[in-house]
Amino acid sequence: MLITDYFKKFLNSSQSSGIVLIVCVLISLLVANSSAGAAFQNLLDTKIGTELFHLNYSVSVWINDGLMAIFFLLVGLEIKREIVEGELSSFKSASLPIVAAVGGMVVPGLIYFFFNRGSEYAGGWAIPMATDIAFSLAIISMLGKRAPLSLKIFLAALAIVDDLGAILVIAIFYTDQIEWVYLGLSALMVAILVTFNLLKFSKHIWYIIPGIFLWYFMHHSGIHATIAGVLLALTIPTNISTTEISPLEKMEQKLHLPVNFLIMPIFALANTNILFKEGMVDDLFSNFGYGIIFGLVLGKVIGINLFSYIFIKLKISSLPDQVSWSQMLGAGLLAGIGFTMSIFIALLSFKGHPEIQDEAKFAILIASVISGFAGFSLLKYIGKKREHSED
Repeated sequence: MLITDYFKKFLNSSQSSGIVLIVCVLISLLVANSSAGAAFQNLLDTKIGTELFHLNYSVSVWINDGLMAIFFLLVGLEIKREIVEGELSSFKSASLPIVAAVGGMVVPGLIYFFFNRGSEYAGGWAIPMATDIAFSLAIISMLGKRAPLSLKIFLAALAIVDDLGAILVIAIFYTDQIEWVYLGLSALMVAILVTFNLLKFSKHIWYIIPGIFLWYFMHHSGIHATIAGVLLALTIPTNISTTEISPLEKMEQKLHLPVNFLIMPIFALANTNILFKEGMVDDLFSNFGYGIIFGLVLGKVIGINLFSYIFIKLKISSLPDQVSWSQMLGAGLLAGIGFTMSIFIALLSFKGHPEIQDEAKFAILIASVISGFAGFSLLKYIGKKREHSED
């Protein structure tokens, strides 16, 4: 087999994007704790752009607000396709990720509040509420066929609802000021995009140009700009029960490779450069550390499964196709990978307190590693057991 054939096989493998992402995390941690750490941080802080349109931002902001909007666009396209013609097309199946996401936000928030109420850390209650879409989906993709497609879709839908909830929390509680004019212009762009959809415009250019303006206005409104990617995705036309490839499916196909092998790795490199300091381990065994770790590791899996169980028993929702409750536990654990979104909220929660920010980052890293490893191991074990029973 030629080297190019091996390369193509690697790119088309569902596990390969997860491997690349984990490698980038390790590289980022190594660089941050080496002599090159300061230079790397200076690179991330370097401003690029122009003041003409108020677009002079640091490299890290362009990555987190710009490139990640494209990632959210891809996830939004996948969710819309599944809602229109796939696993989430019925109310019972579509309602479950929403219910689970709410449980996965409420319980971790309560656990954190229990440990830190009345303290200087109380403002960080939203830290364990977040799920890192990029990492949770990368980990579950590494399982290949051992994790049912319906479970992956459930986790993707849960994660995006979770992060939309986190963005809403940021907008309400962590936004210094909302610029209503820009928010109104964002709404205008959405209206234009919906109009193009209703008029059955099929060329991507009709959606990309207003989508860029939507991102610009959303970013300047004070609300996290990545939500623009989701809103744009919901307006891209798709077909129901037809063999013809829709504009949505075409865009989805074009975005997979750049998102999985360029955007997500860059995101990982930029956001996991955590500098380890003396005393960080001791800080884990404090109410602050307990709130974050227990919130993500236990709160997520308890909240997601408790709320799911209640609504399924009430016959409002239903389990994803071919998914067991033990696999739901695994998905709940993977949702405990708060990582970059949790770090982002921690930075907003403790502005001007870099020492608390560092404590939070380390606790989030530990909790995310525990959740990721536990969820992956459980789902891999269940997948192997099913394979043996089918033989």
